[in-house]
Amino acid sequence: MAALAFFVYALTSIFVIVNPVGAMFTFMSLTADKDTNERIRLGRRSVLIGCLLAIVFAVSGEIILQFFGVTVDSLRVAGGIILFKVALDMVYAKTSRESFTEEERNDAKDRGDISVFPVAMPLLTGPGTITTVIVIIRSVHTIELKMIAILAILVTYTITLLMFRFSTPLSKTLGVTVTLVFTRIMGLLLGAIAINFLSTGVKNIFLSML
Repeated sequence: MAALAFFVYALTSIFVIVNPVGAMFTFMSLTADKDTNERIRLGRRSVLIGCLLAIVFAVSGEIILQFFGVTVDSLRVAGGIILFKVALDMVYAKTSRESFTEEERNDAKDRGDISVFPVAMPLLTGPGTITTVIVIIRSVHTIELKMIAILAILVTYTITLLMFRFSTPLSKTLGVTVTLVFTRIMGLLLGAIAINFLSTGVKNIFLSML
């Protein structure tokens, strides 16, 4: 039961920050001049690279934190602030500069292959996603729960792959209104997750100073 609850928490956290729906529409705008086969190829490669990056950071997160002398609670506080900013952008239906900037969008127009940059990173696996996967996998101490966190990453990016693959019919089905409503709901959930990160980090830092 605890494992299931943790999986739901991990999947929700990662899914919301990756935001496959918003990423799908950005991906479509970046590949508007591509034919269907090329769009599918770019989408598959982008999601694969983004997923691998997320798993690498999740697995090596402890080493990274030790190298820079950063505690997981400090990362929680910093990540909570970043995620809350992204959440506000989602609630107000703005393009978050944390994941994708206008400069990167313009640069992408001149690129033949956009799968690595800017789609895989930072659109799918940006600072918010990296922070989230590191904090989640460092919040548990058993191999089983860490593997569940990895499974949540795989499920999220599998859903993203399917949405990229069927982006054309999905965009017609969802429409702008449904997408905006969904984005705002995801923003509210992400805001709650950000506050949880922030409050837990501040509490633990305070307790460590006593």
